[in-house]
Amino acid sequence: MPELPEVEVVRRGLARWVTGRTIEDVEVVDARSLRRHVDGVEDFVGTVTGSRVTDVVRRGKFLWFVLQDPDDADDPPHVALMAHLGMSGQLLIEDPAAPREKHLKVRLTLSAALDGEGVPLPAELRFVDQRIFGGMFVADLQPTEDGHPGGLGEGGLPLVPHQAAHIARDLLDPAFRPEAFHRSLRTRRTGLKRALLDQGLVSGIGNIYADEALWAARFHYARPTDTLRRPDTERIVEAATGVMTRALAAGGTSFDALYVNVNGASGYFARDLEAYGRAGQPCRRCAAEGRHTLIRRESFMNRSSYLCPHCQPRPRNARP
Repeated sequence: MPELPEVEVVRRGLARWVTGRTIEDVEVVDARSLRRHVDGVEDFVGTVTGSRVTDVVRRGKFLWFVLQDPDDADDPPHVALMAHLGMSGQLLIEDPAAPREKHLKVRLTLSAALDGEGVPLPAELRFVDQRIFGGMFVADLQPTEDGHPGGLGEGGLPLVPHQAAHIARDLLDPAFRPEAFHRSLRTRRTGLKRALLDQGLVSGIGNIYADEALWAARFHYARPTDTLRRPDTERIVEAATGVMTRALAAGGTSFDALYVNVNGASGYFARDLEAYGRAGQPCRRCAAEGRHTLIRRESFMNRSSYLCPHCQPRPRNARP
């Protein structure tokens, strides 16, 4: 499943290609991708058609287009078009003449626009989803509890879709507060990796980047959160932010052809992973320090954790 850097890559591409354009037509090829829109296909098409996209925003792995009704242009936007990528969802900008993808689910026709050099931009936004775990739906916007922007975007509106309001801010969000995160960690009697995966504490971190951040910070995944001191929390926040920032610069992590950004380009950060997926291979940090330690794979929450047993020793008071 795409993690925060992958979704942010998509958001930036969409912000560049879609913001300011009007959705002139909507074609629903497969209604299963609208199952989260409880009012049905007709309502979805009627609500989205004619709306102008004023911003593309992300909080954690949640992604949404802020829609402005042209009849209410003087009022703040009150609805958003949410896109959930799921396991295999893709948002592709295409020319209308381009062949339809095999797993095309929803097609949006956008108003004409030019790039900075006066070249016409592609006029279609296509939602493609092979496994149909993702989808699109319209959501009402509500004020944020802290008064800060709903997520990372260009417009800075203090609005968030109801369906995303329950998750915490992510590490790349300017409104993320490390001190509040530290206090929340201390109140949880759980293991550190389980806490990093808890979207109610911090959003956007999945299994891959949790393992990478823990390796970078030299913490075992079972380190009890209630024993963390402020410098410990600062270390894990710095490590996780650094890992995701580097992944974002590389275009995200891609292990197969399913994850692509809006232009169809895969990410390349998988080449630079230090722990995840490297079981049985030397820990590069240990090798640089003259030791030969192999990365180990351990079972964790019906998934896997990858760690260096030397750099990340298991604590005696470990918690799952």
